Amino acid sequence: MSSLEILIETIGWIASVLIVGSYALNLWGKIEANSKLYVWANIVGGLFFVINTYYHHAYPSTVVNIIWVIIAIGLLLKPFFKKK
Repeated sequence: MSSLEILIETIGWIASVLIVGSYALNLWGKIEANSKLYVWANIVGGLFFVINTYYHHAYPSTVVNIIWVIIAIGLLLKPFFKKK
């Protein structure tokens, strides 16, 4: 296995931990779904999944994760677009 392949697989595992871990913490009441920690875990996890799935030519998963990241970024930016 090449260094690049090891990096891509590591990124994929980190993505899994970030997304599933933040989801579990949310379900257990440890973090809120609109907290910055939860949102950032989903942004970074989603971006890492984009890298991993694109590398593996899993394009449907790549698209889903791009949308996942866009949704998370939208939640992060929501306060900036609220009408006063």
